[in-house]
Amino acid sequence: MSRGVDAGDGSRLRDVAETWPVVSSTDLHRDGWVIALRSDLVRRPGAPAEEGTFRRLVVEHPGAAVVLAVDDEDRVLCLRHYRHAAGHRLVELPAGLCDVPGEEPVEVARRELREEAAFAARSWTHLLSTFSSPGYSAERIHYFLATGLSPVDRDDFVLEHEEAELEVLWVPFADLVDAVLAGQIADGPVVQAVLAAHVMRDRDPQALPEM
Repeated sequence: MSRGVDAGDGSRLRDVAETWPVVSSTDLHRDGWVIALRSDLVRRPGAPAEEGTFRRLVVEHPGAAVVLAVDDEDRVLCLRHYRHAAGHRLVELPAGLCDVPGEEPVEVARRELREEAAFAARSWTHLLSTFSSPGYSAERIHYFLATGLSPVDRDDFVLEHEEAELEVLWVPFADLVDAVLAGQIADGPVVQAVLAAHVMRDRDPQALPEM
């Protein structure tokens, strides 16, 4: 017999914000960029004193916004992007950091679609927001569906470093779903955005703008 908590009708099946006491915190790396690494000594609430603390490394990250941009022919705007840490040139979606204080994630998505792909969208729909790897980072990625696409100027934004080698791909949505399920595309944000849109469209075609 299961000893877990019965969620019943699902009303309790949700994440709950909670923060445990931090006895001390030490910066292991911090510079002028947006990502930092720190070491926290954490105490379990209500634990006996003899239990002591435990150490957790935390990667500070401001979060990001990802754009699933679909044109009138049901094609997705993808970018082939070199990623040094992964050692791969990955099929990705336009995306960027939420590194401007006070800027809403959808505005980040609008900016990144313009800067990385030189497109704007008439309609924006929030798909989901997820924690990338909550065991060591608070990074949260916000996913948006963009439709009604039109080409625009990048203004004064200049692609450099890895972005200078970006390759734009227009991929039929159905082909992208197949590639994800076949394991040919492994970028987490692509997988989440594509499958979320696929499930939502399958369950209720009226829930999303016409693709």
